[in-house]
Amino acid sequence: MLKKLTAMGSVLALSLSVAATVQAAVPASEAAKLGKSLTPFGADVKGNGKAVSTGLGIPDWTGGIQRKDIPKSYTRPGQHHPDPYGNEKPVFTITAQNVGQYADKVPDGVKAMLKTYPDTFKMNVYPSHRSTSAPQWVYDNTKSNATKAELGETGVKDTFGGTPFPILSGSNEEQALQAIWNHILRWRGLYVVRRASEVAVQRSGAYSLITSQQEIYFRYYDPKYNYETLDNVLFYYLSFTKAPARLAGGAVLVHEMQDQKKMPRQAWGYNAGQRRVRRAPNLAYDTPIAAADGLRTADDTDMYNGAPDKYNWKLVHPKPVEMFIPYNNYKMDSPDVSYETLLQKGHVNSDYQRWELHRVWVVEANLKDGERHIYNKRRFYIDADSWQIAVADQYDRRGELWRVSLAYIKNYYEVPTQWTALDAFHDLRAQRYHVQFLDNEEPSILDYSQPVPDDRYFHPAALRRRGRG
Repeated sequence: MLKKLTAMGSVLALSLSVAATVQAAVPASEAAKLGKSLTPFGADVKGNGKAVSTGLGIPDWTGGIQRKDIPKSYTRPGQHHPDPYGNEKPVFTITAQNVGQYADKVPDGVKAMLKTYPDTFKMNVYPSHRSTSAPQWVYDNTKSNATKAELGETGVKDTFGGTPFPILSGSNEEQALQAIWNHILRWRGLYVVRRASEVAVQRSGAYSLITSQQEIYFRYYDPKYNYETLDNVLFYYLSFTKAPARLAGGAVLVHEMQDQKKMPRQAWGYNAGQRRVRRAPNLAYDTPIAAADGLRTADDTDMYNGAPDKYNWKLVHPKPVEMFIPYNNYKMDSPDVSYETLLQKGHVNSDYQRWELHRVWVVEANLKDGERHIYNKRRFYIDADSWQIAVADQYDRRGELWRVSLAYIKNYYEVPTQWTALDAFHDLRAQRYHVQFLDNEEPSILDYSQPVPDDRYFHPAALRRRGRG
């Protein structure tokens, strides 16, 4: 990533030097398909030609959820979303007993969930809706990125404000890495504030909530910047713990870097008791997250994040394949569903999960020789419409499936953006799981209406001042 230089002449000279060595990702003739035969994010517009009412049909993409499709009962920012598909019933249910009928369309980790919890875990399959949508300017930036964005040695180049690689190209490994970067850099809004809880659910079903206020500024999508002036910073993340009382007042600040080999992730923690801000030097890769009770690593967060340099990457299939994944999960964070009802032994209550058939890219990561990580292999199922990882399978050093992560996707239609209602991280052996983003019992959910702060708001000194307040 180009560093911000004080002399404009130096910036121009360096920019021209880099541009001279970079070839276009795809030709303009290919990029012209975006918004026509391909969706603006690069998926096939056409469905699979089967009846959606059967649960085995994928419809054409017709723009996703638009303003006109938002339920009339949605009236304010931060309101829990009325379900635009709330009147629908499951078409059929996949269980441990009948999963063999659908084996080629169920991710391996989900099959393992069915086997581990045969009496309680099930997949209620609903009619599929291709609900992904985004603002036009994000689509425009994505189309521009398609002809410019390139994989660098440890990051991406010449991409800004949109999906970097809507049309995958190059070798198998290059395409796999492009797909992962599409997930990391996908559109999730510009600035969001939320109060939510996370919880580790024990084998017995016992749990204790940790509640925080989180703020994220996706600087990569701020129109006042561009690739050069971003100075390698993708987003700022700030979280203040509100409960329980023994943890209240603590805070975490993260500066997420695009190329983390050139500049590692910057992180700081504020200790309310000591009233001190300290650097957190190792918040990356397989560092365990304390609030997750050992069930989530730093790079498990958001299904996958950070530098991809520890793994060799490959596409398992040359094209997206049809899979049942969690989709349009508005019931999962409904204010009508209590935490007690939602958080069952072993997994989130299956009655409130919605599964649909969608096309996914299947990407596999295998640990490089000489590298260390608790996961020897990972497999990601990436929604072709939104580039959101929906399911992640994690394998241990013996090559055995160990953990499964599920992202319960939905459209935040007031933005609009496709993100998740909540994320769940399962340890199949311990039969425990961790859940992020619980907000059913909060008065509000993600609020995108707040003004965007400047960079100083996310400075470590500001973290100290706010902590004192």
